[in-house]
Amino acid sequence: MRSTTLLRSTAVLGASLLREPLLHLTLLGGLVFAADHWAQSRHEDPSVIIVTAEVKEQARSSFRSAQGREPTDAELGRMREHWIDTEILYREGLALKLEQGDQTLRERVASKTMKILEANLQVPEADDATLRAWFEQRRADYDLQPSFDFSEALPTGPVTEAGARSLAEALNDERPDVQAGVRLFEKHPRQAVVESFGPELASALDRVPLGKWHVLASHAGPSIIRLESREPGRAVTFEAVRARVRRHWMDTKARELRSAAVRKLGEKYTVQVAGGSS
Repeated sequence: MRSTTLLRSTAVLGASLLREPLLHLTLLGGLVFAADHWAQSRHEDPSVIIVTAEVKEQARSSFRSAQGREPTDAELGRMREHWIDTEILYREGLALKLEQGDQTLRERVASKTMKILEANLQVPEADDATLRAWFEQRRADYDLQPSFDFSEALPTGPVTEAGARSLAEALNDERPDVQAGVRLFEKHPRQAVVESFGPELASALDRVPLGKWHVLASHAGPSIIRLESREPGRAVTFEAVRARVRRHWMDTKARELRSAAVRKLGEKYTVQVAGGSS
């Protein structure tokens, strides 16, 4: 494979990837695992797809640039699987001559092939029994989470445990000489608190008194928090979220059908990964 194609696809990552650190790995995989189909087809069996060591190393490098860390084996594996799917669609698109009159990279040809596949896919309609079963299996995704209204005091300098307690006392005493900013969180879901501050602080918010500054342990160290209100979680009924449940079910089934269709096309190819599976 020619390194020029690798460089072109890496450039596509650009600033948008850096602005979206949680961008799906499948998208990153599609952009990173670039290949020159024509260079490969001149020298290799067109029914054999080879993921070379060069491509894998470029993937690792681009992932590091976009995410600021090394990819896990699972992440690299998902990126590779997406690249293989895209290469299958690309080659099928070439077989259908979709590239004629449109000199684009493999991603656009693969996208055209996918549209043809999707046009022939029919997602079945789900009855209420199916949707209810889906809902019950994933109830946590639909029930309303507990949430909190709280404030966080922001000291002007580094905070020690003793300094945090001193500041909390000053804030509770409403001393006029206190210097600290305040950040407000309204209706902050409990899971978001866990992700932002850690599970220990979230558990503390379940029990601390309202309207008083507390020094609570967080993953960043002592945090100075005043809880204003807490809203308990609430279970929702299937009827209240039926439209969402149906949409999620249909989207999932559509993805499964698309993946199965690509894999069926892929039966004519042999995939070889240089140097092992990762």
